[in-house]
Amino acid sequence: MSTTVTELVNYLSRLLSPSLFEDYSPNGLQVAGREDLRRIAFAVSATQDSIKKAIQWKADALIVHHGIFWKHEGARPITGPWGERVKLCIKNDLNLLAYHLPLDAHLEVGNAAALARRLGLGELEPFALYKKQPLGIKGTFPTPVAAKTLLAQLETVLRHKVILASPDENKLIKGLGIITGGANNEWTRARDEGLDAYLTGEISEYNWHDAIEAGIHYFAGGHHATERFGVNALREKLKTEFPNLDCEFFDSENPA
Repeated sequence: MSTTVTELVNYLSRLLSPSLFEDYSPNGLQVAGREDLRRIAFAVSATQDSIKKAIQWKADALIVHHGIFWKHEGARPITGPWGERVKLCIKNDLNLLAYHLPLDAHLEVGNAAALARRLGLGELEPFALYKKQPLGIKGTFPTPVAAKTLLAQLETVLRHKVILASPDENKLIKGLGIITGGANNEWTRARDEGLDAYLTGEISEYNWHDAIEAGIHYFAGGHHATERFGVNALREKLKTEFPNLDCEFFDSENPA
């Protein structure tokens, strides 16, 4: 028994509500392939590497956080290395589905929420509204944790070197705001909402000084590393909702 791509897209639309977000990319089905689905591959980004791994595994669809179309790039010819991504999907009848901001902010299968649960954060709430929709989540630790202790925990959970800009690494953290990926300038949302700390993927030179001077503990754990969690939470969700589907996550080496 198979599931159709139409059934899958409709289910994900109900779950993630992509129509509510004013996003930088089209959410949902970006490249249409075969209609019947039995194997679903998952990856952080739709790169040649992840697409080829999905094809080698004989996937019928690939679900990612970062798709291959972005509004700021506009119309572009299907040529070169980027065009090869599109051609690989079409040649192999592979469906490509992408969910960007909806998979950042979702309170169950979102990147931030899934990472927060791994860190033991409780009282989760939407965080940092953008065009009336959240970019991430915020929560509190049941027992406040020292900044340097959270740093060590993050490096274990993320399997990645974490940069910490801190006014005092021994100071205790209770409230944490999380927006995964490239949200370095959104650290001010944590300050404005009275939180102690902020976690994202990237940090710019000026963020280091600005956050320290504002008394905020700023953790940067890597764009790719902080965004493995949503697609994996979604994979587990689909395995429950569609037990007939084989679901597998394919990671790619990316230190950024």
